[in-house]
Amino acid sequence: MLVGLMWLCTANAADKQMIKIAYLSQERAVPAALSNLDPFIQNKGQLGAELAISDNNTTGQFTGQHYELKKVVVPIDGDLMQAFNQLGDDIGLVVLNVNAAQINQLADLPAAQHKLLFDAVSRDDELRGTNCRHHVLHLLPSRAMRADALAQYMLKKRWQKWFLVVGPTGEDQLFAAAIKRAGKRFGMKIVAEKAWDNTYDARRTAQSDVPVFTQGEDYDVLVVADEQGLFGEYLDYRTWLPRPVIGTQGLIATAWHRTHEQWGAVQLQNRFKEQAGRWMEEEDYAAYLAVRAIGEASVRAKSNQVQAIKDYMLSDAFALQGYKGKPLSFRPWDNQLRQPILLAAPRSLVGVAPLDGFLHPKSELDTLGYDQPETNCK
Repeated sequence: MLVGLMWLCTANAADKQMIKIAYLSQERAVPAALSNLDPFIQNKGQLGAELAISDNNTTGQFTGQHYELKKVVVPIDGDLMQAFNQLGDDIGLVVLNVNAAQINQLADLPAAQHKLLFDAVSRDDELRGTNCRHHVLHLLPSRAMRADALAQYMLKKRWQKWFLVVGPTGEDQLFAAAIKRAGKRFGMKIVAEKAWDNTYDARRTAQSDVPVFTQGEDYDVLVVADEQGLFGEYLDYRTWLPRPVIGTQGLIATAWHRTHEQWGAVQLQNRFKEQAGRWMEEEDYAAYLAVRAIGEASVRAKSNQVQAIKDYMLSDAFALQGYKGKPLSFRPWDNQLRQPILLAAPRSLVGVAPLDGFLHPKSELDTLGYDQPETNCK
């Protein structure tokens, strides 16, 4: 009897259509600890992909499909390109958790030309613009989308005079550029812009640097561009004028946040936390969406072929449940996942963009980031 049941299960598995997905990441060096409140998480992204595989296979029981996830984690000093080349021709769907500079290096490999790549970590506008690749899909909101979400909320509050503080890194400069674009787009006025070149000592910063640094201008909000978190947390409650802080600290624009509980999100939060023992991070959410998008497209297209899955994903028929109140879909002009963006304070969800009143002829979600007439992706 037992032998018969085992044979039946094996036969059923063999009869199912197989969809193989790779999750490729590279370990990162542990950065200097800026706060004991935020421990470094090495496996951001991977656990989201694993949860999505489980969800896909739940559906696959009824659609005659089975999903396999091959996890490849390259050491810090390992060869990422070699690891990609070794994935093999039988895996055509690859979720990438690598830094922005490595995405196009991988996408331009001969072995990648017939694969569909899912960028689960970058927010670079250039990767969706002049440096786009048509076989790379982007899951997280770009910097422009985040800046536009903040600008919509500021416009609704009529907080239109901005003091922009920019950190020293290249990423800070890119976010500052996105903020300036959003400010111009929504009629904001940047009344002051300063580069942060003060100390990173928290005690000295609290006592003297921030009040002096923020003197001299009247403004509605302090906008900070500090993607590494080197100084931005020190600004709140320490400015010369009593003003809110937004940007990379204070009120932030994000794809996912632990305070989000609407539209079934609390169930996803709880399932992830039970599996991972921690809160779901943005990268986990992006990897989850990448694998779920593959599941949705393969079911609807009734195919495990890369081209069929890609064609369905970029079609008007594609709609993905993202637990944010509206179906998610890919913009065909730059392969960016259009989605609502959460506006969150450290312990509360403040709003969700696009806000009411910001209209678009096709999709209100396209009020965030680069719309089709603006794209530089060719």
